[in-house]
Amino acid sequence: MPPQARQLAKHPVLRRLGARIRLLRIERRLSQEALADVAKVGRSYMSGIERGVRNCSTLHLFRIARALRVGISDLFAE
Repeated sequence: MPPQARQLAKHPVLRRLGARIRLLRIERRLSQEALADVAKVGRSYMSGIERGVRNCSTLHLFRIARALRVGISDLFAE
């Protein structure tokens, strides 16, 4: 893993966002693969988002929020 990627993986915002997406996905009884399919995001990319090692784009956040049927701001709720 490149040094920059390791740095991002340690960023608390990315970890919290990933944990929140994972929580919402589990609450909706969706597999990671099912969420990725509905959100039109690769399954391995979705895994990286949930683990906090991917800094996803606004478009990806929009697609994920829509697939989870929440507002984008709900992805950042504590």
